[in-house]
Amino acid sequence: MNKRATKYTADDIEILEDLSPILHRPGMYTDPVNPNHALVEVIDNASDEGLAGYAKNAEIKLYEDGSAEVIDDGRGIPVDIHRTKKIPAIQVIFTTLHSGGKFRKTDSESVYRIAGGLHGVGVCVSNALSTKLEAEVTRDGVVHQIIFGPNGKVQVPLKKLKEVARNKTGTRIRFWPDAKYFDSVKFDIVELTALLRAKAMLLPGVRFSLGVEKNGSFDTQTWHFPKGIEGYFAEAIVGRDAVGTTFFGERYVTNSSESNLFAEGEGAQWALSWTTEGEVISESYVNMIPTRQGGTHVSGLRDGVYQAIKSFIDHHAMGQRGLKVVPDDVWSRTNFVLACKILDPQFKGQVKNELISRDAFKLASQMIRDPIELWLNQHVDEGKRIAELVLRQAVLRTRSAQKTERRKTSGIAVLPGKLTDCASEDPTRNELFIVEGDSAGGSAKGARDKEFQAILPLKGKPKNTWQDAPSSLYSNKEIEAIALAIGIDHHTLDDPIDLTNLRYNRINILADADVDGAHIQVLLLTLFFRHFPKLIQSGHIHIAQPPLFRIDVPSQGKNKPARKLYVLDDQELKMLEEKLIDEGIKRQGWSVSRFKGLGEMSPDQLWDTTLNPDTRRTLQVTFEDVMEESLDIFGMMMARENAGQRRNWMETFGNLVEADFS
Repeated sequence: MNKRATKYTADDIEILEDLSPILHRPGMYTDPVNPNHALVEVIDNASDEGLAGYAKNAEIKLYEDGSAEVIDDGRGIPVDIHRTKKIPAIQVIFTTLHSGGKFRKTDSESVYRIAGGLHGVGVCVSNALSTKLEAEVTRDGVVHQIIFGPNGKVQVPLKKLKEVARNKTGTRIRFWPDAKYFDSVKFDIVELTALLRAKAMLLPGVRFSLGVEKNGSFDTQTWHFPKGIEGYFAEAIVGRDAVGTTFFGERYVTNSSESNLFAEGEGAQWALSWTTEGEVISESYVNMIPTRQGGTHVSGLRDGVYQAIKSFIDHHAMGQRGLKVVPDDVWSRTNFVLACKILDPQFKGQVKNELISRDAFKLASQMIRDPIELWLNQHVDEGKRIAELVLRQAVLRTRSAQKTERRKTSGIAVLPGKLTDCASEDPTRNELFIVEGDSAGGSAKGARDKEFQAILPLKGKPKNTWQDAPSSLYSNKEIEAIALAIGIDHHTLDDPIDLTNLRYNRINILADADVDGAHIQVLLLTLFFRHFPKLIQSGHIHIAQPPLFRIDVPSQGKNKPARKLYVLDDQELKMLEEKLIDEGIKRQGWSVSRFKGLGEMSPDQLWDTTLNPDTRRTLQVTFEDVMEESLDIFGMMMARENAGQRRNWMETFGNLVEADFS
């Protein structure tokens, strides 16, 4: 047995300062595949200057020596001495996490009111993960330079290089990525090309260029879309078999807006088109940040378009008896580009591939529904062609579901009495929530969408089935109810199981956001991993993430209405409270409520945070390439004979646990 430390004192507590957190865990802050994200952080700063109305040009260069350079003609990074750090502001920006000019978004006079920068981490990543970074700033008639060395340390302090005309301004950043932090130090030019083309679309007043050095000279591409999203989408859709013309639009909250949910300047612009075949275009952006995995703003667009087309179909009596149109029927042939402006967006991770702001769903849905409904009724012939395409998709989906249902009804299955089933007979759309307790089950029943969401409440904690033989598995009534509800018998990975009998495409484990809830999750995961592993292998098992806290933030003036923010855990609560302080809200200016359980949440709260597919947060359970490791961990944690091994593990790692005493 390895010798373990017996003392745990204050000397063991380390504080990661300056850029150390990035160097300690680079994968938390950037994509380790290549340095594209480090470059994008610099490009985003130049883009934010364009969004603020100052920069007209953004020039990106990739050198043969592996370095990258970004030049813009914006205002230039401030070089005067910071009031508290007592060092030049540009040095603060490149060496101090959570610093920057993009926090005070409640102030209408803020330097960057709508911007992609959120955490003040961006260019610190570029600096920390480089062997060298040069920054030149031109402002107030002077060119200033500062140079950073390995790990982001100042190598050459800020100095004046030369004097220039006072009307000349801008910033030049050049950095050399450190190979030890990336799988490859080569930039992905295809990805950068797509990004810069999209940036030019989102900023019609800014010209973007990318130059790649070859044998001492630069091969340069330039993008400029004076018509913005309209010109960009027209190029992207050319040659496709479109149904009708493209629908362009934009809508933003103004001072005179009746909405009290959103701040002035928030809103969206979009381009939509329907095609009969081929791959569809789907691009989304928030404050010019590409959200490749979509998020709540895309879900809002989807909802607004669905509601508008469904209303059009109903108004013109185009529906068919017994045929129900669902969002997938509308969305399966929809091409779109969506660009949202949001005052305080929340992304999933530093790379910002997915938006998780719940208010963005309502924002996008409200902004687009009325304009598209008006457009459809002003262009009735085109609207009917789009509606006919949607109805054809609904017919195809229904026929496919009927074929699946016929295969299933060859045998007789009695569903458990405690199951509250859904109305839909389409298993590809339906989902089951396995819920902790009758109280939470009652809340979930009140909150669910009866059309496609089923609820199965469990009485007490499930049994630990890790060592149960298949022959005795169903002696437990709760386990039997789960098996009957999902329609699949127990099996191993080697068994030829027929998953077409699966009654729900998505099985969600829904438990309280506390220690007991986590235990129930583990017991249910044990059941599925041990006795229904192909459900995990096929991606059908998900863990719902209900919030543990709610933060009530009062109104901060006409530009920032009152907010209700839902938080998953203590760590996220701390981060969100720090963010509120950065916004200028005093610590006593908000209240925090803790949910003791799912049964305590109102149906509306449970729907918005946990059940609504457009705004909930879930984790898909997979084991992919770590099957052996997963078996070892489950065996150690769940097998009765491994009590000694569990004790040793807890003694070794118990100090890392964040205990929940509430």
